[in-house]
Amino acid sequence: MDAFWLSLAMIFLAELGDKTQLVALTLATCYNTKTVLWGIFWATLGVHVFSAGIGWFLGARLPSDWIGFIAGIAFVMFGFWTLRGDHLDEGDESCKRTLHPFWLVFTTFFMAELGDKTMLSTITLATNNAFFPVWIGSTIGMVLSDGLAIIAGKIVGKRLPEKAIQTGAAAVFFLFGAFSMYQGGAEFPLGIWAVALAVITVAGFLFFRKPSNGFG
Repeated sequence: MDAFWLSLAMIFLAELGDKTQLVALTLATCYNTKTVLWGIFWATLGVHVFSAGIGWFLGARLPSDWIGFIAGIAFVMFGFWTLRGDHLDEGDESCKRTLHPFWLVFTTFFMAELGDKTMLSTITLATNNAFFPVWIGSTIGMVLSDGLAIIAGKIVGKRLPEKAIQTGAAAVFFLFGAFSMYQGGAEFPLGIWAVALAVITVAGFLFFRKPSNGFG
């Protein structure tokens, strides 16, 4: 698949149910939709130029088979992350009015994207795809996903079929991850596959374990 369309599709899916999508929906209830989308666009463009650059820089210096194999493991973990979903903290739900709306949205999304699933997905995609189409495709994919959430939220409110959307998006990540692992690691010995499957199993357990309540 062309790097632009691949990046657009994967980041669109990565953003479904993500915390930044929920923030977009919340901010759109306070501010003009165009202002929110414009802030998201420029914040994403800024973050993803670094993400794609990091991935491209690393990818040019690593063997392609290992890149594909490790990228596949990463996408499986993104599937776990998507399936688990995100939630808003109480501090994220209120409308802050200390800045101009555009700069509030820009700053919020720029900070929220640092280390987020969509940023890590962009880095992963850029390790074995060209820099520019990954950068632009990932940016447009995120804006489209957030725009869809905003429009749907304004039409039907915040009670969307979130679980069904997350399950479908996670399934795509699992399939893409499995294919990428097979494509990159078809010639790898069984020991490497055993380690990879153990890492995936542990990651799945950590993503879905219930936090302890504690005492006192």
